Amino acid sequence: MTVAGVIERNGRYLLVEEHTAEGLRLNNPAGHLEPGESPEQGVVREVMEETAHPFEPTALVGVYLSRQRSASGDATYLRFAYTGRVGEPVPGQALDHGIVRTLWATLDELRAQPERLRSELVLRCIEDHAAGHRHAMEIVSTEPSVGAASLRAT
Repeated sequence: MTVAGVIERNGRYLLVEEHTAEGLRLNNPAGHLEPGESPEQGVVREVMEETAHPFEPTALVGVYLSRQRSASGDATYLRFAYTGRVGEPVPGQALDHGIVRTLWATLDELRAQPERLRSELVLRCIEDHAAGHRHAMEIVSTEPSVGAASLRAT
């Protein structure tokens, strides 16, 4: 499961340029959840790690299932994309390993260079945001922990 921030300011979207097996690619600030982390906590952490910007999610843009095939095998990803408010970059905050830089781009700029995108989900999430897709944060229900009590209930 992955989380992504879809962050817009003045008609431009915050992206990261990162090293991938296919070369430098553009991506939403995104990543995998850490153990015990909720999707909301994960997206706040990932945006900070990859962009140095504090992030406050306010809505879920969508949930996306993506299957990717490569020479090394097939992978299926479930992505929770959030939008919200972003603050100014934290001075001195290093970017995550593999992130070359952050940049702001318009939807038209991204549509004009699909070969630079890490996956089709980058553009899909941004297009859904631009179309006004917003869902209440409460739509994603998380349990504080899974323990013996929940196992007894099954």
